[in-house]
Amino acid sequence: MIRLYVEPDLVAERRLTAGEGHSHYLAHVMRLREGDQLALFNGRDGEWLSRLGSLGRRDATLVPLERLREQTFPPDVELLVAVVKRPRLEVIAEKAAELGAARLLPLTTARTNAGRANPQRLRTIAVEAAEQTGRLDVPQILPQAALAEVLEAWPAARRLLFCDEAGGAEPIAEALAAEAPGQPWSILIGPEGGFTPAERVAIRAVPGARAVNLGPRILRADTAAIAALSLWQAALGDWRGA
Repeated sequence: MIRLYVEPDLVAERRLTAGEGHSHYLAHVMRLREGDQLALFNGRDGEWLSRLGSLGRRDATLVPLERLREQTFPPDVELLVAVVKRPRLEVIAEKAAELGAARLLPLTTARTNAGRANPQRLRTIAVEAAEQTGRLDVPQILPQAALAEVLEAWPAARRLLFCDEAGGAEPIAEALAAEAPGQPWSILIGPEGGFTPAERVAIRAVPGARAVNLGPRILRADTAAIAALSLWQAALGDWRGA
C-alpha cells in the first residue's frame, strides 16, 4: 500500500487537503484514482488507512478511515556527521532515515570543505525514506552547527560514539557489547580529511564519549555512517528484538 507523510492531525472521517506536490505524485507517479486507498502518517497519530476523496491538478482530498498502527518511535540515537559533498550527504540522510535515526545533525569541522547543507532537501529525502520503509515518524534534520559549539553544550546524559579513524580506539562491536541498552546516544562521523588532533582531544574529553574504530579500512563518510548506525541498532537498538 502506498504510504504518505502529511502534516495535519489524523482523525477518522476528517478530510484533509494535500498540496500540488502530493496530488502530482498520487496521480502521475502512483496512478491512483478517486476512491483508492492509501496509508497516511504524520509522526504523531500512528498510521491510518485512508481514501483518496478527490484528485485535482493542484490538490487532493484525503479521508482517514481507521487507524492501522499506533504511534511508535525509534530509539533515541542521532547521527552527527561532518558535511560532505551533496550526493554523499543525501545518501547519509536517506540511510539514516531507513536505519532508524531519530535526528541528523550536519556539522562544520576544521576540515569541512563542502559548504552548507540544504536542510529542506535533506528533509525531503528523509520523508521519502520514511514513507518507503514503514517508519511512523520522520527523523528531524537539525540546523548545521559547529563541532566546537556542539561539544561545549553536550548534555550530560547523552552518550557519544566517536568513530575515530586515526587509531587508538577499541573495535566498535566490542565497545557496543559492553554497553547497556536504553540510553540516548549520538554517533559522530568526521569529514573526508578526518578530525584534527585538537578536535580528537576535545571529542574524547566529552563525558560519556566512547572512541571506536570501524575496522582496518578507511571508510568514506557515508559508508562509515551506515556501518556505525547499523552496528548500534544491532547491539543496542530496535534490531535486537526484530
